[in-house]
Amino acid sequence: MIEHVFEHEGMQTAATLRSPGSRAERPGRSAPARNGAADHLADARAALDRITSLRARVADMEATRVDTVGLPTAAALEPLLPGGAIRVGGTYAVPESVLLAMTMLQAASAAGAWCAVVGVPSFGVEAAAAAGIDLERLVLVPDPGDQWLAVTAAMADVAQIVLTRPLGRVVPGDVARLSARLRQRGGALVALGSWPGADVTLRVSSSSWTGIGQGHGHLTERRATVTATGRAGAVRPVSAELLLPAADGVVRAAVPTPVALPGDSRGFRPVAVAS
Repeated sequence: MIEHVFEHEGMQTAATLRSPGSRAERPGRSAPARNGAADHLADARAALDRITSLRARVADMEATRVDTVGLPTAAALEPLLPGGAIRVGGTYAVPESVLLAMTMLQAASAAGAWCAVVGVPSFGVEAAAAAGIDLERLVLVPDPGDQWLAVTAAMADVAQIVLTRPLGRVVPGDVARLSARLRQRGGALVALGSWPGADVTLRVSSSSWTGIGQGHGHLTERRATVTATGRAGAVRPVSAELLLPAADGVVRAAVPTPVALPGDSRGFRPVAVAS
């Protein structure tokens, strides 16, 4: 019986060694197989960690979407802008007033933002400095010629607020590409003139100057009504009375003019009115 068992074990072992596909033929095979499985598991865990990290970054970005981020603006203009700030990626049109457009840049420049002015040769450096714009962070391109749109797009790469005067027709495709660049770079556009699809348009609807008497005197300040309208009814028209500028050259909200009541001996008489 012992011999039979021994022979059986011997035959079994021999048969196993003769089998080309057996594990016993390659006794070191099992260890690398286990190491390979461990490597795959480690790779899967690393990929999961990367996905988790990416999801966290996306969540952070969604928590601070660009449409919730704003650039500061002058206190006098806050009631006219949605959220009281210049929206990152936003486009704004100021059809008439260079001073009003300049005021759009003032607070952001004072806060450290770079500003660029394209195609506005009447943009005065001294006036900009008096308005509080940091000249060391101001880029001026007075005469871009036919390339004004390309220059405006290039300035959007380096400046957070770009003031430009449209010198030609702007097609919707150009507007879309420039808006996408503004959103990507974290900037905003102020057009001195009309701009297709502008988020907000600021217009001086009426104004009057004071300081001139009967043939003599000096202009001291301009009282203006500024009306803000949005595209496609996105923003309800809203108006504000501004001193544009005040006697000291600063743009600020105007104090409401008192109205004389009938029989009041302290009647109010306008100094002078000129449009």
